[in-house]
Amino acid sequence: MLSRRLADVLSVAPAGSHCEELSITIDGEPSKALNYVSLTGKVSPGDRVIVNTTAVELGLGSGGYHFVLLNIKHSEQVLSGVGHILKLRYTPLQLRVLSVEEEDSPYHHIMEQAATLAGMPVAVAELHSMLAPFALLLKQEKPGIRLAYLMTDGGALPAFFSRSLCELRRQELICGTITTGHSFGGDLEAINVYSGLLAARHVLHADAVIISMGPGAAGTGTKYGFSGLETGDNINRVSCLNGQAVMVCRVSFADARERHKGISHHTLTALGTAALVSAHVPLPLLAAAENRFLEAQLKGAGLADKHGIFYYDQLSLKILAEYRHFCSTMGRSLEDDSAFFLAVAAAARHLSGLLTGVSADGKE
Repeated sequence: MLSRRLADVLSVAPAGSHCEELSITIDGEPSKALNYVSLTGKVSPGDRVIVNTTAVELGLGSGGYHFVLLNIKHSEQVLSGVGHILKLRYTPLQLRVLSVEEEDSPYHHIMEQAATLAGMPVAVAELHSMLAPFALLLKQEKPGIRLAYLMTDGGALPAFFSRSLCELRRQELICGTITTGHSFGGDLEAINVYSGLLAARHVLHADAVIISMGPGAAGTGTKYGFSGLETGDNINRVSCLNGQAVMVCRVSFADARERHKGISHHTLTALGTAALVSAHVPLPLLAAAENRFLEAQLKGAGLADKHGIFYYDQLSLKILAEYRHFCSTMGRSLEDDSAFFLAVAAAARHLSGLLTGVSADGKE
């Protein structure tokens, strides 16, 4: 069930091209809300809106925002745009998109022929907080690279919910975003991850792709009950399209939860169970005790025999320090959790080597 309340709009500020940030009151109490213009139209001060308050009431990671369901003042909205594919299908907010594959798409003829990634490397990441650091670190390694972002529907569904993604596009650190499944709002829409990957290669002409969900990963503390298990499936998808999957490992020695110490159980489970094929698994060389911990985890999970493991040292995080606002994961900064960002740097270094045809300089 969801919770919805009536609110009065006090002020409206743009929060990207398709999103508005609202100051509202609910029964006289001030609060915040987000309005997705492509779903519910524009809102003005003085309007009355119905907002979904579920996430805030549950204390979940929406940043304290409610979400506008309906502007009562402009309750009717005429269908606009093009396309015949619905996302959020069979829900009250189902919306029309033009998918890259469909007949009316200007890229339909390209997608009819697209069948392979032709060896293109794809960074497979679990957390959205890996996206911006990876893009920055890869640009540091290869300034001219065309990096595309493929967003799955494992987390937030609107691409424009991510402020870091808007900034990456503004600074041209990525060449485009493809939203797949029921995620929406990218430069290209795709029905599934397979065609999204092919669109990155053949429509956006990307040199490489990073694939991850939007903000808002879900976990339950059980072995299989977490949204990041999709990384194993994404490795399989990349492989069957003749791409090279590079796992962006989730590594931390700052997370208080034992299951996320060293290589997170999310990464170990995805690589050990869900991934049916071999992937490239780059890791950073850390302090001696931490290295031994990582090696013991890999051995215990049987991953050294299944995947290509590579270690990298002399990894620079200097560029991340210059873009500090990009560098936060689970509320922890670059200094708080350096191992996390060094693991992202190892993946960027490895993928850069694949692009140049140079053998990895780590130890296999």
